[in-house]
Amino acid sequence: MDLVNTLDQEAESKGGVLAHLEKLETRARIKLEEPRGAQAAEIALGRRIYKLRSLRDKLRAELKQRQARVEASVDPAQTFEVREQDVLERKQENLKAILQAYRFTGLSGKLTSRGVCVCVTTAFEGNLLDSYYVDLAIQKPLQIHHHSIPVFIPLEEIAAKYLQTDVQHFLFSLCEYLNAYSGRKYQADRLQHDFAAFLAGPLQRNSLCNLLSFTYNVELSGQSFPFSARLLYKDLTVTLPTDVTVTYEGIDPLSASWEEQRASHENLLCTKPLHQVFASFSRRENMLDMSLVC
Repeated sequence: MDLVNTLDQEAESKGGVLAHLEKLETRARIKLEEPRGAQAAEIALGRRIYKLRSLRDKLRAELKQRQARVEASVDPAQTFEVREQDVLERKQENLKAILQAYRFTGLSGKLTSRGVCVCVTTAFEGNLLDSYYVDLAIQKPLQIHHHSIPVFIPLEEIAAKYLQTDVQHFLFSLCEYLNAYSGRKYQADRLQHDFAAFLAGPLQRNSLCNLLSFTYNVELSGQSFPFSARLLYKDLTVTLPTDVTVTYEGIDPLSASWEEQRASHENLLCTKPLHQVFASFSRRENMLDMSLVC
């Protein structure tokens, strides 16, 4: 009986060893097969990439051939006309954008069959003054079809500098000249109409209103002192004179205090609008009259 048990135990022991060996063999085989499977997948992926690249190159070649056939069938002159039209349309859109962005600065406009009609509304000290129009034909080159700009404004010079290269600069430069002219004219008109009592004769001015000359009287204690003024605006884009000369026109020699007054008049005329200067003269005389009454 003991012998039988011993033989059974030996058989079980041998069986366990064999089973363990089989497991090890299986594991080894799986480990060998895993790299092979990964390598096979990599090879398959490489083949797929190669096919896709080949298809891409083929489609690119076909696209180039079709583009070449289309370009060959289109008239070069027609292609040039299309490109020219694109350029002109972009210029028109650019003008519309400029007018839209700066509609509160005195610039406005509307589209026309030829292009754009621009309106420049001038102003000075918050007062709306005259309006001027420039009708632009959107073509190559850009052209001014009609306009209402005064002949003494250097429109052609401004257009030659900026119209073809920078439309925005052209419009702003034109606005600058027109606003300055309207501002100078406004001051001269105010002097002539509102302060005519000070003038000892007509106000002399040229068409640009950049050269003014006049004689005026300033009274003190019932005595009148005549002065002559000459205002020159060398810069046509400004509303204050660049050169001012005030001279005494009386027969009697001018006292030191009135010489100071003459010099102060020159300074005022250089730094303040013309009508404001004479408004200050008027206030000063009124104050003196009130002091005499009191």
